[in-house]
Amino acid sequence: MGCGTSISTEPQGRAMETEEASSPATPSPALTMKAAILIQGWYRRYMARLEMRRRYTWSIFQSIEYAGEQDQLQLSSFFSFMLDNFTHLNGSGPDLISQLLDPVVDPWLGRETCYELIPVAESYSGPRISFPLSVSHTNSLVNAFKEHQTLHARYALQLLWETKKLLKQMPNIVHMSTSYAKEITICGDLHGHLDDLLLIFYKNGLPSAETPYVFNGDFVDRGKQSTEVVLILFAYLLLYPNHMHLNRGNHEDHIMNLRYGFTKEVMQKYKTHGREILQLFQDVFSLLPIATVIDSKVLIVHGGISDQTDLDFLNSIERQKVKSALRLPRRSLEEPDVSRPYKQTHGPRPGSSHSRRQRPGAQTKRKRHRGLSRQDSGSSSSSSSSSSSSSLCSSRTPSCLSPRPCSSPPPPTVPFSVDGLQVPFLDSLASLPPPSPPRVEREWKQMVDVLWSDPKPQDGCTPNTFRGGGCYYGPDVTQRLLRHHGYQLLIRSHECKQEGYEICHGGNVITIFSASNYYEEGSNRGAYVKLGQDLLPRFYQYQVSRTTRKLTLTQRVRAAEGSALRALQEKLFSHRSELLTGFLPFDHNNTGFVSVSEWAQVLETVLRLDLPWRTLRPHLARLAPDGSVEYLSCFDYMGPGLHLPQVTPNLAETLVRYRTDLELIFNIIDKDHSGLISLDEFRHTWRLFSGHLGVALDDGAIDALARSIDFNKDGSIDFTEFLEAFRVVHKLDKDH
Repeated sequence: MGCGTSISTEPQGRAMETEEASSPATPSPALTMKAAILIQGWYRRYMARLEMRRRYTWSIFQSIEYAGEQDQLQLSSFFSFMLDNFTHLNGSGPDLISQLLDPVVDPWLGRETCYELIPVAESYSGPRISFPLSVSHTNSLVNAFKEHQTLHARYALQLLWETKKLLKQMPNIVHMSTSYAKEITICGDLHGHLDDLLLIFYKNGLPSAETPYVFNGDFVDRGKQSTEVVLILFAYLLLYPNHMHLNRGNHEDHIMNLRYGFTKEVMQKYKTHGREILQLFQDVFSLLPIATVIDSKVLIVHGGISDQTDLDFLNSIERQKVKSALRLPRRSLEEPDVSRPYKQTHGPRPGSSHSRRQRPGAQTKRKRHRGLSRQDSGSSSSSSSSSSSSSLCSSRTPSCLSPRPCSSPPPPTVPFSVDGLQVPFLDSLASLPPPSPPRVEREWKQMVDVLWSDPKPQDGCTPNTFRGGGCYYGPDVTQRLLRHHGYQLLIRSHECKQEGYEICHGGNVITIFSASNYYEEGSNRGAYVKLGQDLLPRFYQYQVSRTTRKLTLTQRVRAAEGSALRALQEKLFSHRSELLTGFLPFDHNNTGFVSVSEWAQVLETVLRLDLPWRTLRPHLARLAPDGSVEYLSCFDYMGPGLHLPQVTPNLAETLVRYRTDLELIFNIIDKDHSGLISLDEFRHTWRLFSGHLGVALDDGAIDALARSIDFNKDGSIDFTEFLEAFRVVHKLDKDH
């Protein structure tokens, strides 16, 4: 029995020892705290790296967007100059340009009831509307667009006609009051994002007397449903003219529409009456009010202001005459521009990292910057009396054609001074203030500033050389205008913001942007702002998403980053020759390697994108074991879509770089938007294109190229296929 006791107790003791050995000891509070701090530090570093990636992704998207707008402004500036100052360009240049800048209105559209001549087939299953509109009409329109139906051309024309009649009666600056409604909702850019508009209506309510709205411009372009967005907005404007207000944006412009998609969208959806609808859209866009004022305290404009903005003057102009803010007022070659100093200043975006420091010799390199306000860049960032100057001069225009060269001295009989004109008086010179520019030019510059300008953190007002039009205005400019008119807040749009809105200038300026996923799925939120009788802004954010809901934050950032880097790699490839030329002075022995700082300097000098190149280097180029950059590896990722043996490498690179400009010129010539042009029209396209670039292209080579791409030898060229050959593609995509 004793043995049994000993046997029974021994295994029990071993089991207890084993259990004690296997169970972990209780950690001390100090170790627990240390582990928590380590985990927290790791997480903070991880989120900081993620935020860094998110920010440079955003910078890439925005820089490339603004570079494209700058190219558009340069091309429009070139068109304006050629139309104003030349009567002959290789046969028919100005005639082609005038089709874009001064289009001839179809007499058929002059009749108010022109739409009645368009029959509606019985098989048409889309919405049918009549005027005056009712709530049931707008509801049917919204529901039809949800189902991807298209409004019949007859009803579209009638809707545009009624909108045009209403807008003719409205002032340039519309006044609203919160006394008639509890709150007023202000929305920013929509850019053809129908889902965002429908989500706003779902969350906030449909427009009505109880739910008034202000939509602050840029309804169209970039998105694929611009037609539906703008027709819905016009329908509610007609239904509630006192409670629905639309401001004009810089994309309510037929020249911008050619480049950014609205023209193409309308022609695809309305193949029979597309041209007539586009002409009416052009008229309606030019009649949209410029600004809205709420309770005489809140000013709402699309872009912003400048130190020259005069709201009283803006309220007196005939806004319908400014069909396009990109169409410069006519000025002859002999007419001097004495309204602005000729000093030339260029710099990066205000508030950017590059604006706080400048490398030695950077001022010399900045002369290559393709800014569009060159002859008007005399504004001082520190002087409140400086001029913003909204010039859109093309820097690619050949010097012999430059309408007002910055470097040309004034006539000897009228010495020029930045403070005024020095004119002979007896035996001395007397100073007189420079003459005011013509009224039409003042009207144009005021419109450009309101539609194109952006705020900056520094005081002063300087030309917006990064975008290419308008100006950068500082807190002092904002405060001065608000104080002068007794306002307390400026609400504007025009810039995409990651959270959908941004507050700056000490709370005096609000930027509101309502198109979510603007650059890429998951890239940004949309937002709208509501003002009650207390005029305190309340922000509402949202994000339309079908695919990113299931993705983690890291996956969303990675997807947007990949898209941005691909766009940047395309940019590098299209500037290959310039970049290689820039690397040569730093690589005397042709080793193919330069230092990281030299590599970053060349990229910024050539591309002028104001990006953190050192941070982006691992994604763009390889490092050698000694830490130098193999600069040829920048071009390893991308390649041309197709190879045409008739195209020399230099010409191919030119086509890749200016592919969008070339497509826009072609769209001017292709009146019926069929995608086909004759060989003669193809030659005219090239003449305009070469004139825009300021380079000579051999006519024989162009003719040989035209004949080689006329595949079926019918005398017509499928220009879309031709341009597709010069689309930059990722090499991995080509392999697949």
